[in-house]
Amino acid sequence: LAKRLGASHPGFDMTPRELIDWTLQNSGWGSLARLEAEKWIDCQPAFERAHYLDGFNWPDKKFRFKPDWPNVPFKHPFESGPVDAMPGLPDHWAVIENADDAHPFRLATSPARNFLNSTFNETPTSLAREARPTVMLHPDDAASLGIADGIKVVLGNARGEVRLHAKLFKGVRRGVVIAESIWPNDAYEDGKGINTLTGADCIAPFGGAAFHDNRVFIRTA
Repeated sequence: LAKRLGASHPGFDMTPRELIDWTLQNSGWGSLARLEAEKWIDCQPAFERAHYLDGFNWPDKKFRFKPDWPNVPFKHPFESGPVDAMPGLPDHWAVIENADDAHPFRLATSPARNFLNSTFNETPTSLAREARPTVMLHPDDAASLGIADGIKVVLGNARGEVRLHAKLFKGVRRGVVIAESIWPNDAYEDGKGINTLTGADCIAPFGGAAFHDNRVFIRTA
């Protein structure tokens, strides 16, 4: 591919063994021949260093319990979430999206048994076994909402609404609903997939996505 694109690099002309040998030697771990002869490489640092007997990698050799979150190394180049709200010292941080009166359920979007990843939701056998998007909820929660097994329901929050079918299951904790995924958007009635309910807010201190941190309401459709 590199040759077709006109790209050049010494590695493109090396065999796998040559690449391994080059990498080992340039990393200071000897040659491939040595590795093959000795069977392994001892990468463990000296006892004193591994156990920090001579201190930590700071000028004063002291350990830092209070991180400088806004200036951490390798910081994400974009918005990194509410860094200023993080605890100054290691502690629990009550920052998840808790259930409330308007959204009394926590939503988990666990992987479906037949969908290892999104590739599998394009295969006829996996689609046939999973049948359709569903949401599992405890029978007692369902009874309080007038929801019967198999009926169409609406999951929603401030981000939007998703329509799918209820599946009553005693193995779900009360107050939790599970929408097994990864169904493509076009598998849902209105083309809105389960990620409609998931925020895209960056999280502190490095950014990224806060998966499975959702609160929702559920009602009959």
